Amino acid sequence: MDPHVLKKLNLERASRRAAIVLTDLGDGRDRLIGEGDEVAGDLGEALASRFRSGKSGIIAHGERELFANVHLPSPRLAIIGAVHICQALAPMARLAGFDVRIIDPRTAFATPERFAGFDLAADWPEDALKSRPLDAYTALAAITHDPKIDDFAISAALEAGCFYVGALGSRKTHAKRVDRLTEAGLSGEQIGRIDAPIGLDIGAASPGEIAVAILAKVVEALRSRGEVGNG
Repeated sequence: MDPHVLKKLNLERASRRAAIVLTDLGDGRDRLIGEGDEVAGDLGEALASRFRSGKSGIIAHGERELFANVHLPSPRLAIIGAVHICQALAPMARLAGFDVRIIDPRTAFATPERFAGFDLAADWPEDALKSRPLDAYTALAAITHDPKIDDFAISAALEAGCFYVGALGSRKTHAKRVDRLTEAGLSGEQIGRIDAPIGLDIGAASPGEIAVAILAKVVEALRSRGEVGNG
């Protein structure tokens, strides 16, 4: 690989930004494409598909063959609320390949005994997110049902461009949340990205079922990044 391209790739990876090293198999020349870089035509569509899938492979472009080596940051899931839903969601998300972090200032819930082996922060989101900020490859599930805990995390996720932002609560609860976030200065477009009531509408009732519904929407959001109608 061209040393200049490698240096740029390492910078992108260190910043948790997705990139593709595109190599012309005819002459061996490399170039780096960042997610969101404008590439026109069929090649742009093919690269966007690779960014969504995370799969490397050969792209036919006219008479040339290009190899797209895809480098995506590892996806993260930040769960706000060490509740029963979280006890089901955290291990499922880890099995699905997500780096899971659990945040809840309520020490009666956020205990090592309940979440052995997980990155657990028994702290307010305002403090916990300073050491590990949210980013575009992080999903956020706010499930405490307590606006004093959830609202800051939701706002931070929307500002950071998290690929998924979901919040527990009924439509009535969410309407009140919308009012609070609007008053806090978030735009209608930002607030419109919140998945609420959280999760895929499968009629989920138990904590385990709700966890399945949440994870389904998180995976869908991860794999549809950049498509029209998805933020």
